[in-house]
Amino acid sequence: MSEGIVSTGDNCRIAYHIDGPDGAPFLILSNSLGTAMAMWEAQMSHFAAHFRVVRYDSRGHGRSDAPAGSYSIDRLGRDVIELADALGIDRFHFCGLSKGGMVGQWLGWRAPERLERLVLANTSAYMGPPAGWDERIRLVLAAGMGAMTDAVLERWFTPAFNAEASAALDAVRMMLLATEPQGYAGCCAAIRDMDQRPLLPLIDVPTLVIAGDADPATPIEHAQLLATGIRGATLHILTAAHLSNVEQPEAFSKAVLDFCGVGIVL
Repeated sequence: MSEGIVSTGDNCRIAYHIDGPDGAPFLILSNSLGTAMAMWEAQMSHFAAHFRVVRYDSRGHGRSDAPAGSYSIDRLGRDVIELADALGIDRFHFCGLSKGGMVGQWLGWRAPERLERLVLANTSAYMGPPAGWDERIRLVLAAGMGAMTDAVLERWFTPAFNAEASAALDAVRMMLLATEPQGYAGCCAAIRDMDQRPLLPLIDVPTLVIAGDADPATPIEHAQLLATGIRGATLHILTAAHLSNVEQPEAFSKAVLDFCGVGIVL
């Protein structure tokens, strides 16, 4: 196990954490909007048994820097490439959820030579209209993360999961509240300005698309567009809302490991 900080070309410090055996293939995990690398905690016992797992906090989140201003999917994607380069990682599997899945799409068409397999979970190639993101940016910068946390959690999890008031739910709430508003706003701008729909046919990497059947943020239709737009992609649907890896940790882990050729019994 190791952790550290790398600096990107624009001097943004990115925090990372590595688990798993030396010599194992690399798997990079990318967090959603408003969370941090800890969102993958429930997957670690499974993933780190088979992979050298690199978790990182997206810029604007967790222990990474949160520069002021708007970010872009291109910049968020280059953060991954620069992180991999700094760690001496040539090729890797990549799994990203929501915003992390948007970064995964960018990697798929922009840097396919770096990828072994690609997992795009609860994500979309386009999330308009822009006006909705502009309103979210204004709200969080004016009132802070607390002004939207409850509403976000209602969309991220099914009513039954929210009603359980579990430790996993509390952990996600704390990640949201700990996110720097200007970092959250910067990533909102990246999502607002993104439209990767025309680029999906350029992705020529083995791809798994994971969706939640009760996800209002990136619904099944968004996942189907990805699965049909990316040549040879496979669609796997879980009984969950948006953070399917938190709500269905065992099923999520099994889907990813099966896709990556690691059969496990849960």
